[in-house]
Amino acid sequence: MPTFAASQPIMLLSYSPALGLLLAAVLVQLYYAVYYFRAFAARPPEPAAAAAADQPVSVLVCARNEHANLVRLLPLLLSQDYPADLLEIILIDDRSTDGSGELAAQYPGVRLVTIRSTPAGLAPKKYALTLGLKTARYERLLFTDADCIPATNQWVRYMQRGFSQPAGLVLGYSAYVPEPGFLNKLVRFETLLTGAQYLSFAWRGRPYMGVGRNLGYTRAVFHSTKGFASHIRTLSGDDDLLVQDAVAAGARVAVVAQPGAHTLSEAAETWGAWWRQKRRHLSAGKQYRLADRIRLGAFIGANLLYYGTAVVLLFSPANWVPLAILCLLRTVLVGAVYQQLNRRLEGQLPTAALPLLDAAYFVTYLALGISLFLNRSLRWK
Repeated sequence: MPTFAASQPIMLLSYSPALGLLLAAVLVQLYYAVYYFRAFAARPPEPAAAAAADQPVSVLVCARNEHANLVRLLPLLLSQDYPADLLEIILIDDRSTDGSGELAAQYPGVRLVTIRSTPAGLAPKKYALTLGLKTARYERLLFTDADCIPATNQWVRYMQRGFSQPAGLVLGYSAYVPEPGFLNKLVRFETLLTGAQYLSFAWRGRPYMGVGRNLGYTRAVFHSTKGFASHIRTLSGDDDLLVQDAVAAGARVAVVAQPGAHTLSEAAETWGAWWRQKRRHLSAGKQYRLADRIRLGAFIGANLLYYGTAVVLLFSPANWVPLAILCLLRTVLVGAVYQQLNRRLEGQLPTAALPLLDAAYFVTYLALGISLFLNRSLRWK
């Protein structure tokens, strides 16, 4: 009898399919954490000695009814530590009714492009960006949004140096300003994890997206993709789908992730606003290349499988010990890598909150995916 009692738990553990799934999910997560995220977080900073000479660059800001934000942003762009004769700033006023376009006259050095209307069926922001880009004088183009600000007065210099690696595309990181409350922390964690994916994948030679709040590309790259032609009727994707097309056309990609090259935004203050924002961002994913969808899907899927399987195993007392061991292993190892990313990208998230934010993020991600499947209607502000 003692022998049977000792062997019974072992037999139960050995034949639990859920444990096998949980182990597989943890191993996949550890692969991404070590091969992509930790390698990227641990890379040495770009050496100052390798700094390239300043080159002419155009900064484009597309805005619709962003008067208050532009009052804050435009002076910061004009005060960048960069030769004035090598920098032009273009404000693209996309059908504003709040006097946003009139601000250009108040700031010498800001050129105005006014969009009166958008042709039926075309994505408004992409149409506006296309017209604005046509007026740019310089080959190197940097893009940011009206509700962002450069983290430092070196933003233009750091980002434009990425073109000298050489590269036709430059990917930067855009963070959110820390504020009290759980929603703000969740938004910043989601941004940290998304940044870790697109920056580390690109650093490993597998670029798939960028963010329009901090992005650069050359006029030649834009022409190689025929602009936004492949997705001009899709509301989202002026950044990530453009990167997809550019990479397919052979563009080389540089990653510029030092803190001085970041941009900062204010996070959504309500769950509804953030929900609508994320729905718009995720809607472009179905147009990604198959290899990118598989790579991203494996990462997201492994996390969802991990949490789903862990919940199922909670109802199986015989599996509590291996469940606890695997969950502890995953939490410690993956959490340590996320903290490295947190430091590298200056996420300013409390270490103790990372496991909770991780769980909340993937639950929310699943809900967002279901929401997009059931209702695909989107709109540009």
